[in-house]
Amino acid sequence: MDTQTILEKEKQFLWPVHIHYYQQPLPLAHGDGMYLYDVEGNRYLDFFGGILTVSVGHCHPKVTEAIQQQVRTLVHTSTLYPHENHVKLAEKLAEITPGRLQKSYFWNSGTEANEAAVLLAREATGCQDVIALRHGYSGRSALATTLTAQSTWRVGGAQVLGIHHALNPYCYRCPLKSSYPQCGVACAEDVEQVIRTVTTGRIAAFLAEPIQGVGGFITPPPEYFGIVVETVRKYGGLFICDEVQTGFGRTGKFWFGIQHWGVEPDIMTMAKGIANGTPLGATIAIPEVADKLKGLMISTFGGNPVSCAAALATIAVMEEENLPQHVEQMGTILRHGLENIKEKYSVIGDVRGKGLMQGIEMVRDRQTKEPAVREIAHLFEATRQRGLLIGKGGLYGNVVRITPPLVVSQHEIEYALEILDHAFAEVQETL
Repeated sequence: MDTQTILEKEKQFLWPVHIHYYQQPLPLAHGDGMYLYDVEGNRYLDFFGGILTVSVGHCHPKVTEAIQQQVRTLVHTSTLYPHENHVKLAEKLAEITPGRLQKSYFWNSGTEANEAAVLLAREATGCQDVIALRHGYSGRSALATTLTAQSTWRVGGAQVLGIHHALNPYCYRCPLKSSYPQCGVACAEDVEQVIRTVTTGRIAAFLAEPIQGVGGFITPPPEYFGIVVETVRKYGGLFICDEVQTGFGRTGKFWFGIQHWGVEPDIMTMAKGIANGTPLGATIAIPEVADKLKGLMISTFGGNPVSCAAALATIAVMEEENLPQHVEQMGTILRHGLENIKEKYSVIGDVRGKGLMQGIEMVRDRQTKEPAVREIAHLFEATRQRGLLIGKGGLYGNVVRITPPLVVSQHEIEYALEILDHAFAEVQETL
């Protein structure tokens, strides 16, 4: 089908709430490594990675081969039957995750992984109250929508009792009108205030992303998680670390984002980059927490042999190519280039993130920090025209998300920076 036919059929047969980038939506046909191709044959350098999902590049031959081999032998089992891939992946996660995380349950998505984490925490502690952060995003179920703290993503969602939101460490737009480090990371103290004022004084858990993904790559100060997790445990709670976007080397140097803050979670959730695009989510916990969950649990597609095979192959490629270290190196180059672009264009208010998870917050004025919503739309059209795909997020929809596959080269980063430079120049002229 050509572009027009696909768009006509989409309008006729799919729900109208599908979100698309670009004035003219972009139907994709195939991918290869760092590149995507549309149905008309145009090539694009992918610097969004399928929402931080394509870890080792599109259609990586080793991952593709693992999937093909598994499809030829066994596609489905459900969690009612053990399978070699299932237990091998659980063992590998116990090996690479920080601290004492050891026992896993597999799902289809990050939403389900977060649901399960909250259920586990509530069962393990006997408490119902859970603290999440403003600007956070946890998925599309009723519970995950309640954990989410962005109005645009809560529309139509039934709200689940027992979820409370604390201030987030959004230094660029500090909710306390202060500045780091003079603030003393005062936002971290709000977690204790929430516990002491809107709960019974005991909680089940604190759930947070190391770097808020959909929230606009909001990156906490170095002290933040140490302060908050100590407080959470003081009031009987567990720390649920949502690594759906930050996991599997995305932030560089380490396998998981929270390791930059030196804090060990009690429960961790993951999805997206775990299987290079194959649907898979996981919830892993320390043994004494995992063992507290009683009763019946099942997932029809969770831990299926094909997705687990893809995940094992993806992790193997990451290990063979030492991708966490590669990401650290490439992330330094990318960040330096983005900072240089920021110096040239006042439409950029802030650059933040870690590794190959870099955000660019666009503003109409650096003093007022008015979100540049119209301008980011212009930027997207300008980068698409030049053959570069990027993402966006943030409460105001004004944060560019730069997240290429982890196998990106220095040459590809420099090429993307050149395109961004020209695109920002075009946008700057409209201010």
